[in-house]
Amino acid sequence: MGSVIDAIFENIDPDSVDALSIPCIVLYLMQQFVHINLLFVQMDAPRLDRLTALLEGLSPKVTLTSKANGFSLNIIKTGTPELSLDSSSATHLDALSLLACPAEHSLSKTLEPDQHCLMSFEVVFDGPMGPGLLAELSQPISINMKDADPSLVQVMTLIANEMQTSRCGQPLFMNRAGDILLISLMRHLTSRPQQDSGLFVALSDPRIARSLVAMHTKPAHPWTLEILANLAGMSRTSFANYFKDVMQVSPGKYLENLRLAIARQLMQTGIGLKQIATRTGYASPSTLSRALGRGG
Repeated sequence: MGSVIDAIFENIDPDSVDALSIPCIVLYLMQQFVHINLLFVQMDAPRLDRLTALLEGLSPKVTLTSKANGFSLNIIKTGTPELSLDSSSATHLDALSLLACPAEHSLSKTLEPDQHCLMSFEVVFDGPMGPGLLAELSQPISINMKDADPSLVQVMTLIANEMQTSRCGQPLFMNRAGDILLISLMRHLTSRPQQDSGLFVALSDPRIARSLVAMHTKPAHPWTLEILANLAGMSRTSFANYFKDVMQVSPGKYLENLRLAIARQLMQTGIGLKQIATRTGYASPSTLSRALGRGG
């Protein structure tokens, strides 16, 4: 405490102290004390983790494959099909790109004539949030490394270097690299959204992201519009309107869809409706049944 007070007094001009009344000095000290403590709070505030709860809800499985049948991540090279990467030069890395290809699109038809697929990873989402993400990624997304998030560049460099020669444990290494590749892709899409609306646009905005992370982390919590708006630092009306503009659905409907997705997956495990209702934030099994009926 003493060091804080000392710091405050360092900002007071000694020549002007006599001219100040005691109340003015006290008010000044209080203002400075609050300001300094706010700085300490901001310094200690944890960084918002936009993806961990989402990834847990997705439960992804990434597997190296010669031919993907579903959603896939593909390492593409423009030019000659041979890969020659010099770690001291970015020239060859710039020829690489990552292509996220939905199951509905043929990889061969998506590629340009001078593009070649060097490696493919098939991604299966076993979690309840998987269908929602796949709906977000319904169109192919091509990311050139010169425009990529740094973490995506790093993992692409790692994979490209590993592809230079056959090494012990390489299949397992590549599968683990595939996991990191997916996370890096999601980081890229969060920092550089590819669309004007949707999940990644919302996650790129710290205000909406805080509300989404809260719902993703604790979907059964009795979230209200007021609580979510407070997390976003916005008024209820502004938050509700902005959330719907970005997500194309209201906060309440998004939370309901999330809960129902979790409930449907739990039903496949044989758990009773009463327990499922408790775990998904519904007041009773009958309330959950009606919500499932409305949701189709």
